[in-house]
Amino acid sequence: MSTRFLRHFFEPGTIAVIGASEKPHSLGGLVIRNLQEGGFPGEIWAVNPKGYDSVFGQPAFSRVSKLPGVPDLAVICSPVDTVPGRIARLGRFGVRAALVLSGGSHLDDARDGKASIRHRMLTAARESGIRVLGPECMGLIVPGRKLNASYANRPIKAGRVAYLGQSGMLGTAMIDWAAGRGVGFSHLITLGDSVDVMLPDLLDYISQFSPTQAVLLHLEKILDAQHFMTALRDASRNRLVLAIKSGRTPQSDLTGLAPTPGVANRDQIFDAAFSRAGVVRVNDSDELFDALETLSRMKPLRGDRLAIVANGLGPAMLAIDKLISAGGRLADFSETTRSALCRDDFDMSKPGENPVDLGGNATPEKMVDALEIVAGDPGVDAVLVVHAPTRMAPSKTTAQALIANRKRFRRNLLTSWMGLEEALGARHESNLAGIPTYISPEKAVKAFMHMVNYQRVQALLQETPPSLPFTTTPEIRLRCRSLINAAKAAGRESLTHSETAQVLEAYGIPVAPRRYVHTPEDAAQAATELSGPLAMKVIHEGNCWPFRYRKHPHRISAGLLQDLRSPEQVADGVVQLGDKVAEKYPGFTIHEYCLQPMQRGKQSLQICAGITRDPVFGPVIVFGIGGYKVNILADRQVALPPLNMRLAEDMVGRTHAARLVREHANEPERDIERLCQMLVKLSQMASDLLELRGVEINPLLLNRDGMLALDFAMDLGTPARFAIMPYPEELREWVTLKNGWNVEVRPIRAEDAPLITSFHTRLSEESIRFRYFHNKSDLTQRDLSILSHINYDRQMAFIAEHRLEDGSKEMLGVVRVWNDPDNIRTEFSVIIRDDMQGLGIGSLLMNKMIDYCTSVGTLEMIGKIMVDNHPMRSLMKHLGFKQRYNMEEQVVDAVLRLNEPESEWQRHRLESQPD
Repeated sequence: MSTRFLRHFFEPGTIAVIGASEKPHSLGGLVIRNLQEGGFPGEIWAVNPKGYDSVFGQPAFSRVSKLPGVPDLAVICSPVDTVPGRIARLGRFGVRAALVLSGGSHLDDARDGKASIRHRMLTAARESGIRVLGPECMGLIVPGRKLNASYANRPIKAGRVAYLGQSGMLGTAMIDWAAGRGVGFSHLITLGDSVDVMLPDLLDYISQFSPTQAVLLHLEKILDAQHFMTALRDASRNRLVLAIKSGRTPQSDLTGLAPTPGVANRDQIFDAAFSRAGVVRVNDSDELFDALETLSRMKPLRGDRLAIVANGLGPAMLAIDKLISAGGRLADFSETTRSALCRDDFDMSKPGENPVDLGGNATPEKMVDALEIVAGDPGVDAVLVVHAPTRMAPSKTTAQALIANRKRFRRNLLTSWMGLEEALGARHESNLAGIPTYISPEKAVKAFMHMVNYQRVQALLQETPPSLPFTTTPEIRLRCRSLINAAKAAGRESLTHSETAQVLEAYGIPVAPRRYVHTPEDAAQAATELSGPLAMKVIHEGNCWPFRYRKHPHRISAGLLQDLRSPEQVADGVVQLGDKVAEKYPGFTIHEYCLQPMQRGKQSLQICAGITRDPVFGPVIVFGIGGYKVNILADRQVALPPLNMRLAEDMVGRTHAARLVREHANEPERDIERLCQMLVKLSQMASDLLELRGVEINPLLLNRDGMLALDFAMDLGTPARFAIMPYPEELREWVTLKNGWNVEVRPIRAEDAPLITSFHTRLSEESIRFRYFHNKSDLTQRDLSILSHINYDRQMAFIAEHRLEDGSKEMLGVVRVWNDPDNIRTEFSVIIRDDMQGLGIGSLLMNKMIDYCTSVGTLEMIGKIMVDNHPMRSLMKHLGFKQRYNMEEQVVDAVLRLNEPESEWQRHRLESQPD
């Protein structure tokens, strides 16, 4: 996937419409009329085998080969069974972009000895390199370029919002909704069931080349989660992204994918993905525009405390109900605010309280005075005005009063002008003034909560987490991989209970005391080594699988005996369980018997935690209340690895388990931290052991003594592909500097923010100027986030780290690269601490990065160097970079070719502007 040739879709000079005629129901004819009405400034050619001279005044040709030139964009509207051949001929003719509006059923069916239409379309596209958007798309509209290559039923105005969708019909509805809201678009594109150009490609292109301020996404399915998440995270760091997804229930899911083990509804995983990418998810189209209005017009919030000012208690209470059910908070007023609101001239049903009820006789002036008091309270983050029209206070007059006095309000303002006829004027005035306005209090509250959630997920994107509680070593990884390889060599797709215990303990997850036995005699002997009543579980081929209770919940306890109190009972238990397996599952091999002390008392909370694998998003971390029924019905939360402590804390905080811990634990913060540490360790396990398909710890006991994994299972599969690339442990290495120091050179990670801060304080003003091209005395939170949170599939940063005698660490230097989405060119920067100059650190880091970029197929590395940065220019010369003066930016461009291009397009991209 890439942005290759996408410019031809969005900036065409010539367009050929294939299958256009003047017949009333001609799709191609409709496209030509839309191009004309939109004022497209380029040439439009019609192609139709009927031999027309013209179509709606545009020159027509019987076939593509007779066109006067190669069009930048071809719009295909002919019957869908002809499309593969059309794409092949267009590609041979030199066309670089084809928009396929044609559609129909049976696109995936192979017929008459031929492959499916979709497969033949993709094959034809790959033969020539032509990019194909569609089939079954509505088309694309770029109002700023007067381009409307679609079958949309009305024009749209230019704006700063991009809409990218997967449904043509929903796209046309979106145009109508936007027209009613006065929303304009920079781009409006629907992909249909596209075979080549995918949603992440379009996101990458718009992020690179468009001044779009907000992106609206409609999703039906995702095919490449890693590409999708990378493009989405890049986009949301620089602009507002809102998403709506259909297929939220199994009945409306069109993918036909198998369910994710341990996750009752796969839609939860999309929630986790959107949250991880800093994206706001909405549930319906009206909500989409409500959220857009709020997020694009409101200033950032400091918190989630809402105050309500209304001219009636009933509407205000509706807003409160919605706020509390959505997880928001009603602001508590300060004593100063309470006193000010208890004046005699305020006629209120709840004097001094939130909501502020001014009564039905509230004049616009009184509304303004109350708002000024409430908005000045430090405990208020936003104020919602709920107003129903009265004779003393018409809605429009009240709205005009608020707008005229808006500078007196020190907080974000949301308005709900209730009603229809009279309220229209008030809503219109608010819209013109840029004040978010909604038809009902409930919609206003929902929009406010979108702002709260948006700031939560954006904060998670930028938060610098504390140090990791646990890091693996090559020895740990080797030991666990040996267990996995041995199981696979034995033909098994799961680990035994004893093998799983070894993996968990290797990753620092405490496991209950246990003995593994195979005979009655072994069991009797083991019973003497354990104290108290014992439990025994038989481990066989049928119960080594995580999350198996989805299919057979009634069989869970069939292989378990409890409260065994003597060696004789334990020995008999081996015989009893063995006979039961032989009777019920005669084909199953028994691996072992696990003997454990009974774990009772201590007010233990049962937790379930683990790893599962989704067919689209790959490894997923799961967490919630333990037990085999509650997990599915109530409390399962999911998150995409890799996790840090902040992300784990957010995940745990959304569960009922966290509420129980905070309510009943003696030291709730300690217990929450233990749970978060355990989730981070599971995340690390998933990253290290790629063939690990699933892990379930259930129950994991949490009590005053700590945590204890009681029962667990682990299965294996093909190597996983992560939606978010994990930390590349394999790139770590140790080197010795000229001064004898042992230094680790490794990829940067989010937890390195304190190292970066300390490193920055030890740089001279000149070094900072050479790096940032201006003096940057302090790093903001956003700076630290950008420098430490990186997408490893598109960025890389290597640091040189030295361990001091007291065990602390210091950063000596760093080199970074930023790849374009097509991996054509990467831009580097490097900076070394002033007191570390002359030790070869710069050369060491640059060579490490050059080797890395070469290995991942990047074609060219480029860096911009200030003219007077002579040490850096000398280093670049030593490393073989070609240097040229950039007159436009007044810097020196240092360029190094890493790999040779494999196509004309790559060569063109290297030699000219992006294509």
